[in-house]
Parts: sequence; C-alpha cells; structure tokens
Amino acid sequence: MNIAPGKKIYFSSDNHLGAPTPQASKPREEKFVKWLNSIEKDAAAIFLLGDLFDFWFEYKHVVPKGFVRVLGKLAQLRDSGIPIYFFVGNHDLWMDDYFEKELNIPIYHQPQEFSFNNKQFLIGHGDGLGPGDKGYKRMKKVFTNPFSKWLYRWLHPDIGVPLAKHLSVKNKLISGDEDAKFLGEENEWLAQYAKRKLEKKHYDYFVFGHRHLPMKIKVGKNATYFNLGDWITHYTYGVFDGKEFRLEEF
Repeated sequence: MNIAPGKKIYFSSDNHLGAPTPQASKPREEKFVKWLNSIEKDAAAIFLLGDLFDFWFEYKHVVPKGFVRVLGKLAQLRDSGIPIYFFVGNHDLWMDDYFEKELNIPIYHQPQEFSFNNKQFLIGHGDGLGPGDKGYKRMKKVFTNPFSKWLYRWLHPDIGVPLAKHLSVKNKLISGDEDAKFLGEENEWLAQYAKRKLEKKHYDYFVFGHRHLPMKIKVGKNATYFNLGDWITHYTYGVFDGKEFRLEEF
C-alpha cells in the first residue's frame, strides 16, 4: 500500500470493552468512538490489534450484546471506504466471521506482513509469541481447539457469556493478563521475538499490543519494536504517516 500525501495509518489495541463491567467501560467506549471520529478525515487504514472486547464468543445465531457505538462507527468507517483490519487477541480469540460478514473487516489470528511506502511491517496482537509464558501457551491451545469451542457452544448464552466474562476479569491465567510492568529491553519477550524474526528477514517495524504498555525498543540497526499500550490506563495509539511510525496519546 502506498499512502497518499496527508493520509495516515492508525493502530490501536487492548480496549477491553465490557471490563470490569459494561457500565464502567462505557466511558472508555465513548472515548474510543471520539478517537475514531477524530481520525476519520485522514485515515488511509485502521488496524485494531486485538482485545477490543474483554470477552467475545460467536454462537451460531448470537454474539455478546452491547458495544453498539463502536460497532456502528466501525461499520460507518468501513462503508466510507476506509480499510480496517482486525487481529484477534487473547480475550477475543473466539472471534469467527461476524466482523467479516457484518462489517467487511478481515480477521487475522496470526501476525501478518504488510508493506507501506516501502517500509516493512510485522503486525499482530502479540500473545503467545517469543520465549516463556508456557502456561498461557498451553491454555491457548486448549481454548482454540475446535472441540473445545464446540463444547462451549452447548452452554446457553445466558450461562456461557457471564461465566466467560467472570473468568476473563478474575483469572489471569485464562485471560493472559500480565502485570503491566516494564521488564527491561533484554527481557521483553516480544522484543526478543522481533530479534529472532530479523535473523531471517528484515522488517522496519514490529507493531504489537497485549502488553498494555506503550513501548519503543530498537531491535536492529534499522528495526524498531513498538507496543501500542492500551485504552484502560494510557489511551495510546500508533500512527504511520508514510515516513515514520510513532506513538501518540488521545
């Protein structure tokens, strides 16, 4: 993709809408919609890097209610011709094809490569990548197993949705919610993951979420890892103006 003069690509992650309660998250949802309104005029594309919702599960005929403001705004942006890309996070890993069918927004379950103005990007949510975190990686294999999803669908939504929301907020192992503390450049596992990827191919930018901490770490001579932060504490997002990538706060 070549970005037209005056246009930008925007990146956001980790909104966790619905947590800890729908009422408590409503102001954050409204703020996120205001941000979407503010970038509409110059957005060449929008990347949502996961955990937009604190929980999401698609039954055959049912999705979790709520989030009407965000879903309506995403539909309006997409209908206006702005490309939107959604990367599944660890809290919305049970997302299926609802966004693709209803909003025309493609869904990605793994990191993807993109090229913007001859700059090479590797983009994803970030959970389960790099060394360590073996407990979560095992748990993720269980949750993403088709048989596990099939079993869960047999729970009535009035039972399944509240149960999952409770576990998502309360249980760190299931939610994959790490303590948001900087580990040091040499110990940040996504930075280590980026360095390993550079051994096989060059990327200018690695852009991830998941850690809930805004970060900028040089991982190579001409390569930088960015973490987008979150919309709970930091309200940070990424911007690529065709020349350079930076983090900003709303």
